[in-house]
Amino acid sequence: MSVTAVAADQSICQPLPVLGADVTVPLVTGGEVTYAALDYAASAPALQRVWDDVAAYAPYYGSVHRGAGYLSQLSTDLFENSRAAVAEFLDCREGDQVVFTRSTTDSLNLLAAALPEGCQVFVFETEHHASLLPWRDARVTYLNAPRTPGQAVETLERALADRDPHGPALVCVTGASNVTGELWPVRELAAAAHAHGARIVLDAAQLAPHHPVSVKDLDVDWVAFSGHKLYAPFGSGVLAGRADWLREAEPYLAGGGASRKVARRADGGVDVEWHTTAARHEAGSPNVIGVYAIASACKALTEAGFDALVARERYLIGKVREGLAEVPEVKVLSLFGDDAPRVGVISFVVEGWNSSHFAAALSAEYGIGVRDGLFCAHPLVRTLLGGEREDVGECGAPEAAPGEKSLNAIRVSFGAGTPDEHVERFVRAVKELVRDGARWNYRTEDGRCVPDRG
Repeated sequence: MSVTAVAADQSICQPLPVLGADVTVPLVTGGEVTYAALDYAASAPALQRVWDDVAAYAPYYGSVHRGAGYLSQLSTDLFENSRAAVAEFLDCREGDQVVFTRSTTDSLNLLAAALPEGCQVFVFETEHHASLLPWRDARVTYLNAPRTPGQAVETLERALADRDPHGPALVCVTGASNVTGELWPVRELAAAAHAHGARIVLDAAQLAPHHPVSVKDLDVDWVAFSGHKLYAPFGSGVLAGRADWLREAEPYLAGGGASRKVARRADGGVDVEWHTTAARHEAGSPNVIGVYAIASACKALTEAGFDALVARERYLIGKVREGLAEVPEVKVLSLFGDDAPRVGVISFVVEGWNSSHFAAALSAEYGIGVRDGLFCAHPLVRTLLGGEREDVGECGAPEAAPGEKSLNAIRVSFGAGTPDEHVERFVRAVKELVRDGARWNYRTEDGRCVPDRG
């Protein structure tokens, strides 16, 4: 369907109200412009609904679970009701646990700490570092980047067929790539994992803000995501899924809240009985506001309707991709090809431009915020750019002067709060920069390309 046809579709909703929609930023060429936040894949702006809910609760803030006062009881109810709201948002199974963490990274490190002894982990090299790196105490098999969804399933099946069938195994896979935005065949990968006696955890950091995620329908064992990508930026995350490995593992953090009973022994030590619920891995005072923000965002997205949100995002994706396709110097990065379904995350390189220089010019001259670098997915970006696995590159800008080639890319990302004008300005800016060059001089400072202000 063309962008024009999609635009005429009455099912497309208006952008959801977000904080910062009216923020203006200065341009190096003079004047100010409304900031175009096109870095949703890193952190999405807070929904106005989330902010309003948090502001309404803030005067009633109190300690959770262990206070007798009214505000403590209120906060405890809000905290546990938020857990129920997240379980409903994820369509969890009866008996699944919802554990609140700090982020997707924290969630996956928690699961890594809960792996049974001798567990073998299978993970594609295409993963974000949050799901690529936590498995340091396990036997890890890294799988090469597939070039089709079918190849991803075949690659996993071959690897699982060669494993020890008697030991525990875990597959970790993303739902949507933080580099290309492409959707992965999660349901098929889950079926392959279970057919070979393995479990699977879904990194839904980039999927949950854009598409509904059903633990039951996808048949995954766990799902992890972050609040700050789900329009709830208060430093909270979620690990939800099967309880057994979590219940049998030592607490992720030892301390108050994780323990049911603590008693001194005659020899001077202590005996501890740990909780078997989600509290086992939530020691310390929890981030009540962050948890409530996640629950508020879950409710807001559900009420807005994912069908309408997905339709609007497809419209924006079409506008960006059609605009970039008109610039021969632009190469869009992709694993599965142009027709692959995707979320609003698009990475690209521009012939003759250092990616840091291009991103700096978008910001300084057009008021557009994007991301450049390797996006904490170094092996994937190197593969997409045709580099070697050992090639040097860093998250963030390379230490290269404007105009120098670097093994980095530019990422534009958007979502439920993005207005048409932001993506239209972005496409126009790309065309003008490629055609006319930057209007300002830039230099490298601390590894980043910045405007040279003399």
